[in-house]
Amino acid sequence: MKKIPFLLSIGLLLFQFGCKKTTEIETLETQQQFKGKAVVYQVFTRLFGNTNTTNKPWGTIEENGVGKFNDFTDKALSEIKALGVTHIWYTGVPHHGLITDYSEYGISNDDPDVIKGRAGSPYAIKDYYNVNPDLAVDVTKRLEEFKALIDRSHSANLKVLIDIVPNHVARNYQSLTKPEGVKDFGVDDDTTVEYKKNNNFYYVVNQDFEVPDFINNYTPLGGDTHPLADGKFLESPAKWTGNGSRSPKPNIYDWYETVKVNYGVSPEGKKDFDELPEGFENKDYVAHFNFWKDKDVPDSWIKFKDIALYWLDKGVDGFRFDMAEMVPVAFWSFMNSAIKMKNPNAFLLAEVYQPHLYREYIKKGKMDYLYDKVQLYDTIKHIMQGKGLTDNIPPIIEDLKDIEHHMLHFLENHDEQRIASPEFAGNALKGKPAMVVSATISSSPTMLYFGQEFGEDGSENAGFGKPSRTSIFDYVGVPSLQRWVNNKQFDGGKSLEKELALRDFYKRLLNFTISSPALMGGYLDIHNFNRQHTDNYTQKVLSFVRYSGQEKLIIISNFSEDNTYDFELQLPENVIKSLNLNEGVYQLEDQLYDTYTTSLQVVKNKATVQIHLKPLESLVLKIKN
Repeated sequence: MKKIPFLLSIGLLLFQFGCKKTTEIETLETQQQFKGKAVVYQVFTRLFGNTNTTNKPWGTIEENGVGKFNDFTDKALSEIKALGVTHIWYTGVPHHGLITDYSEYGISNDDPDVIKGRAGSPYAIKDYYNVNPDLAVDVTKRLEEFKALIDRSHSANLKVLIDIVPNHVARNYQSLTKPEGVKDFGVDDDTTVEYKKNNNFYYVVNQDFEVPDFINNYTPLGGDTHPLADGKFLESPAKWTGNGSRSPKPNIYDWYETVKVNYGVSPEGKKDFDELPEGFENKDYVAHFNFWKDKDVPDSWIKFKDIALYWLDKGVDGFRFDMAEMVPVAFWSFMNSAIKMKNPNAFLLAEVYQPHLYREYIKKGKMDYLYDKVQLYDTIKHIMQGKGLTDNIPPIIEDLKDIEHHMLHFLENHDEQRIASPEFAGNALKGKPAMVVSATISSSPTMLYFGQEFGEDGSENAGFGKPSRTSIFDYVGVPSLQRWVNNKQFDGGKSLEKELALRDFYKRLLNFTISSPALMGGYLDIHNFNRQHTDNYTQKVLSFVRYSGQEKLIIISNFSEDNTYDFELQLPENVIKSLNLNEGVYQLEDQLYDTYTTSLQVVKNKATVQIHLKPLESLVLKIKN
């Protein structure tokens, strides 16, 4: 359903009748419990507590070290919470393929020919009913250790998210700890046919799988010897590869370590399941749940629904769904409605990179949030790199205004380059105006990737892949984070001064966003008006207004790292009316550092404020009544 923030809907209604005053809006708001923005802290679990600084390329777990669940102590979690975080996404928790030998615990060894890196891809899940043994102090109690981490996170008032990767699983999927009655993926498949509705995989009939031809001098494990690294992997018949390759010998650039899951869509595109009736995009999750009650759905649907409910029972509060657009929308209606029936407050975040599909996955698929990658992230990245104009941002906000709350904003994640890397911006400070815009321009959640708050540059050569992204495939340390972790004191005792200053910025900004009523209210563009009418207001500057009956903000950011801008910012007549501003002088106070004050002068239908904006500076100016 289309969701308009409550405060905005009330404000528009009162403006329509033209006779209500701010005090009456405030009275209505006080009758509602304020619910602020969500802030997600994504942390790569095995890297967070690793204090080993060796960082040998392709290093073993013994050489380079690994973090554990237990490294997230009460102190560590309280510091993360103090950043202004509401949800913590523990990335890489489900048991995925990896090279470290855990055979003494009954866990089969994984073949380096179909594993990326030495620590393995967190998106090639081997056992959905247990967790990565690397993360446990006692491998036999790894599930109990993760449950204890969930409990500690909850005690710190943090909601817990983990990954579910419905499009594909590891080639050697085998659950050792699945609940009674649960069967592994593919166990009951008819492998004599390419496709059958209740098969979990697609098959290349009568052909065996072949390991890709490795190119560009790549060799598994960097050339280290391993008894299974022989250029072979037994899979007969071959299965389709995770990204949809139908070849028994996938390309090196295919997701060759995974196999694609079948959701009841034939190779020709025929759907062997019911479609949602017309108008169901406007119905709630209860109606969706009831619709699927008597329907015959593909076996893979049931398996993934059961996996999600299993983790909810363990205390997980939500999920990040990998590559959701590669799975039918109808499945998401089925699974997400079942999740919401069990936990109506579950936080459901998904990757969907095709804007024309956004509304379908939100409304029909019952997703809470999607990555705003293709529009806002890509546009801000170009601006940070000096390739784009701030003029390109307001049209994005206009285009997404009906679903703005559902589009999660971020500047870093495990798939993207670090801001401080030369391949992105080469300077962590360029993230400051970008983060202010990203975190304040809508009511959507904000995501922060661990190490971003210190300006981590991802420059380590860990093994598989290239620097600029902190490795998700190998055992490695994260230097700026390690300095803050300070031998697990989590106090920044070894941090550089510039790292602590940057973290302080993120802390101020994020804590403001989760407590600001205006950021859950209305948005008004003032950028375009000032580009046309204000001298010295350039394409390096962006400004907008956020407001509710309780709070009115003028937000201005300077993306230039070289230029200071002085100008007389103007509020158009429609903005003056929307903010209920009378003639007079209003004091403005910056909400980030409390050191900047100025005044807004309103004369008739004109409002102006003198702005002095330093390089890479942002001002969040609150209008004092």
